[in-house]
Amino acid sequence: MGLRHTVIMRASTPWWALLSAAAAPVVLIGGWSVAAQRQPRGYDSTVATISSLAARDANDRWLMTLALVGVGVCHGVTALGLSRAAPAGRIALGVGGVATVLVACFPLPASGSAPAHAVAAGAAFGALAVWPAFAWRRGRGPVALRPVVSVAAAVALLGLVGWFAFTLSAGGRVGLAERVAAGAQACWPLVAALSGRGPQDRKAATR
Repeated sequence: MGLRHTVIMRASTPWWALLSAAAAPVVLIGGWSVAAQRQPRGYDSTVATISSLAARDANDRWLMTLALVGVGVCHGVTALGLSRAAPAGRIALGVGGVATVLVACFPLPASGSAPAHAVAAGAAFGALAVWPAFAWRRGRGPVALRPVVSVAAAVALLGLVGWFAFTLSAGGRVGLAERVAAGAQACWPLVAALSGRGPQDRKAATR
C-alpha cells in the first residue's frame, strides 16, 4: 500500500466577517444610546429595557428597530464567515441573529402582553449565550475557539442572561442587566473573529 496524505485546511476569518463582528456591538450600543436620547425626560436606561425603545409607543422607535435588525444581520454574516468555528456553533450564532431580527419584527405593544416578542427575545438571548459552547474545535485552533475558553465564555454569558432574567422577575435595574448581557453577547463574536485571524489550521493524516 502507498502512503496517502489528507490535508484539512480551515481558512482565516475573512475581512467581511471581521467587519460584521465589529459592527454588531457598535450598532447595538450606539442604537440604544441614541434612541434613549429621544425618549421623554425621565427615561432611565438602567430600569427600562432595550425593547422599550422599539415599542409601538416609543419616540422615534425606528432607531432601535433598525439597530436590532442591523445587529441580527451582523450576527448572521459573522456566522457565515467563522469558518474556524464548529458548524453547530455557527448555526447557533445564526439562529441568534435571526431571532434578534424577529425581536424587531414583533415590537412591544403600547399595553398588554407580547408573547411573540417574548419568544423571539428568549430565543435570541439563549442562542447568543450558548453558541460558544458549540463552536470549539479539537486541536490547536484559535484561542477563543478552544474547548475551555469556549465553554467558559458560554457559562459567563449564560450567567449574565440569568442575572437579567432574575431582575425581570424581582424588579430593579432591569435595563442595566439586559444591556450588560446583550453587550457581552454582541462582543464575543468579535473576539472569536479576531482570534480566527491567525494562521490557518492544518491537519494531516497518513495511511
